[in-house]
Amino acid sequence: MSADWAQTVEARLGYRFRDPSRLLDALTHRSFVNERPDLARRDNERMEYLGDAIVDLAASMLLYERYPDAREGELSRRRADLVCETGLAVIGRELALGEALRLGRGEEKTGGRDKPRLLASAVEALVAAVCLDGGQDAAMRVACALLSPRLEASAPGELDYKSRLQETLQVGGVPPPVYELVGTEGPDHDRVFYVEAIHEGRVLGRGSGGSKLRAEQLAARDALERLDEEE
Repeated sequence: MSADWAQTVEARLGYRFRDPSRLLDALTHRSFVNERPDLARRDNERMEYLGDAIVDLAASMLLYERYPDAREGELSRRRADLVCETGLAVIGRELALGEALRLGRGEEKTGGRDKPRLLASAVEALVAAVCLDGGQDAAMRVACALLSPRLEASAPGELDYKSRLQETLQVGGVPPPVYELVGTEGPDHDRVFYVEAIHEGRVLGRGSGGSKLRAEQLAARDALERLDEEE
């Protein structure tokens, strides 16, 4: 990543790093480390873990304050939409993270710069980088600033297809669906997961994605669409 891209990301993030290596780590994918260990001390996976927790907390605080009359279920659905892979990937594109990511050649060739999974992971890693560089308060400020414009972007549960499917099925008092992993393919750095949404022995929907959770969401969406067609 060039100095120009680093400045672009910092400007859009609203935070200037004291230690630029933190920013570099947050934008380094595992595929780059595997191919060029001489240019990368680590990938962003551990930072993603930390950032995920901070983003969840920021989302919870924002929603708690914005919707004082909302019940726990609605708040949970809104949070799921706010911090889902799709929502965070949108933020990643707004930050121009695709151009700044350090990717291996294979990931580059398969369109890694616009993969929602990689962009969402980079957003979480960036928030963690801010925390490690400037402390928890700085990280919370950045996370809240990134999430705030999206608070009204969707209805509660609009993107959380699993919650919607469960609510649809439980209207009749029946058990919730289960999600079964039926296969995977591809290398570790570009694995695709295949999942079926099953309810009382019947396959309601199928989905595939770059993570098991993403595949489950898409299987739930497929199930909802099929149920709508049946009705």
